Amino acid sequence: MDSRVSKIAPSLAAAPLDRLGKVVSELEQARVDYIHFDVEDGSFTPVMTLGTRIIKDLRPLSQIPFDVHLMMVEPEWLLPELKAYGADRVAVHLEACPYPRRTLRKIAALDMKPGLALNPVTPLPDLSYLQPYLKYIILLSTEPEVPDCPFIPEVLDKIRIGVEQDVLDELEWVVDGGVNAGNIEGVFSAGADTVVVGRSTFAGESIHSNIKNLRKAIDQRGIFTRE
Repeated sequence: MDSRVSKIAPSLAAAPLDRLGKVVSELEQARVDYIHFDVEDGSFTPVMTLGTRIIKDLRPLSQIPFDVHLMMVEPEWLLPELKAYGADRVAVHLEACPYPRRTLRKIAALDMKPGLALNPVTPLPDLSYLQPYLKYIILLSTEPEVPDCPFIPEVLDKIRIGVEQDVLDELEWVVDGGVNAGNIEGVFSAGADTVVVGRSTFAGESIHSNIKNLRKAIDQRGIFTRE
């Protein structure tokens, strides 16, 4: 049996923004592993949902690690602010960083966990030169086509390729976009360690029930170790 702990990171971009304090409390009760923030610039990605102040305002409400995904060009200038606001880990996009090793080093120097995100169209590159800074990879499994963006299963091939590389063995593999109870088991079967879940967390009335259903779907392989 696979002994990995499968982690869930609800994305606040899909949460009801008029009651985020209550949302964070419910996520605490559901014992999720991360709270995921998408910070967008409207240029690199054609939407703008959350800014950085929400990180600052919500930080006192939770001990859950704050997982920040910068979907923006020229992200380096924002890193000290994210550290001051309480971010625990920060991922930048390979497509937006001409010098990714430098950017990851800056994140690490601020005592945050450095990650790298890849759009669905981007092949998995040679990542060995990014060590020792790179700690996790976010693979986007949707594109911003429509409000209910469909999951792209071909993205999982990148994980299968990556986990076979010894030099990448210690990385955390994250899949972000369109994950639900119907496909989550396949995502973890491909080798993912963490899923970012937005719509599947906040649909309906009960966050706790939604997280429970996701864990139940994961437990088809018996790899989720929490109650």
